[in-house]
Amino acid sequence: MKSRYFTEEHEMFRQSLRAFFEKEAEPYISQWEEERRIPRDIWKKMGALGFLGLSYPEKYGGMELDFFYDVVFNEEIARMNSGGFAITQQVVQYMSGPYILKYGSEELKQRYIPGLISGDLISSIGITEPGAGSDVQNIQTTAIRKGDHYIVNGSKTFITNGVYGDLVIAVVKTDPDAGAAGVSLLVIEQKMKGVSARKLKKLGWHSSDTAELSFDDVKVPVENLIGLEGRGFYYLMNGLQLERLCAVPAAVSGMERAIEFSLQYMSERKAFGRSINKFQVLRHRIAQMSAEIEALKAFTYHACDLYNQKIYDVKLCSMAKLLATELAEKVATECLQFFGGYGFMEEYPLARMYRDVRVGTIGGGSSEIMREIIAKIVIDGHGYAKANAPVAQKSATNPAKKAAADVQSIENIVAKLQPKAAQADPLGSTLKFNFGTEQLYIDGSGEVNQVSSSDAEADCTVKVSKTDFLRLVKGDLNPMGAVMSGKIKIDGDMSVAMKLQSLF
Repeated sequence: MKSRYFTEEHEMFRQSLRAFFEKEAEPYISQWEEERRIPRDIWKKMGALGFLGLSYPEKYGGMELDFFYDVVFNEEIARMNSGGFAITQQVVQYMSGPYILKYGSEELKQRYIPGLISGDLISSIGITEPGAGSDVQNIQTTAIRKGDHYIVNGSKTFITNGVYGDLVIAVVKTDPDAGAAGVSLLVIEQKMKGVSARKLKKLGWHSSDTAELSFDDVKVPVENLIGLEGRGFYYLMNGLQLERLCAVPAAVSGMERAIEFSLQYMSERKAFGRSINKFQVLRHRIAQMSAEIEALKAFTYHACDLYNQKIYDVKLCSMAKLLATELAEKVATECLQFFGGYGFMEEYPLARMYRDVRVGTIGGGSSEIMREIIAKIVIDGHGYAKANAPVAQKSATNPAKKAAADVQSIENIVAKLQPKAAQADPLGSTLKFNFGTEQLYIDGSGEVNQVSSSDAEADCTVKVSKTDFLRLVKGDLNPMGAVMSGKIKIDGDMSVAMKLQSLF
């Protein structure tokens, strides 16, 4: 059937890539699973044949192809039925390399991107910490600038490619007291003094290496900063959509492979005098799963098409990731059941698939996080803006940073908030926002709410950081959610605080 998404060239690429995997990877997957390591030669072969860096610029060795070549790549690598094999290059091409490409300096791009595309370099992304997973703004790894270096201390865990890789895009705090505004991205080479890795044992993905990384006074040149200081959180929020989106066609392809394995086995396995593909209960399970997979596949291609058109849609990416990883777990479980006791044996394909899919609902943002993101968009009307490539940062006092500070001055906040407050219904009381060293006072006792920087007594005092307050005003932070999460602390008349929702 002709596809509206894939051209003849896409399908030629698919055939070439599949032939390569069937010859160079599939016969050795079980060995690599046993050895808990993939030889680097396979990546260099892929690089030499142009299978890596598909959408990266030609000037760095890439192919500058459209995103559906990446869709093909993820579908075909998933057919190998080894999550460990697939994730190794998914992390390089889609989860770590793009941060350097999109936001890094030209020097960083020239230094690292060609090696990532040729297969000579392996990169990782260091976000998760023992005490902070999806809560990126509360990471504890610090990178404090001293002269022309950052001194990095802290740890990361569950880092794919963290043992045998060459560099990690580390999420660090360059300003430990600034919350999300203090998060930055830093390229740390794993050969640097003070970097150590401990290999972790995993339920699945046995052929890939996963590490706990420790940074002990690691000196990292300031040139290794990706983009601007304090913008790392926004870069991550943008980059995570690509990470999640690439996982979806891989999950769909893996499910289709599970059905293939099952149908082959069911046609050969006999019970009570006939092949088990004749039993209605099993036939209907196959029919139901096939329908769900086909529907998800159509949705996947739609989401990928939007990305290909450079349309930034956090809602669809999150929905696709949630549905695909949840369904993959269901399909692996039900298909293993078709194999009976053999499904529990390592030499049968569903045993590995069953182990490998389990992490899908955890990595790249758990299903619970996906549901919360979707809920914020659908219920709270929360919007997510795309992070743009940065202008080069010259110094801590550059004009752009000074302008940002001026916008956040208490005088500007008063001037901007007064028209919004005047349009809202009068509070009927007084409300004060305590930012620590500064105050914002709203007198709603008259016919119109009046805003000032007064430090007068108020019926209700709201303690909140200036950063979170500005997010409230912009609509990026839900007032009720902020109260429940502890970002806002309320002293005094709670009924006044309950009017925050209408005020903003």
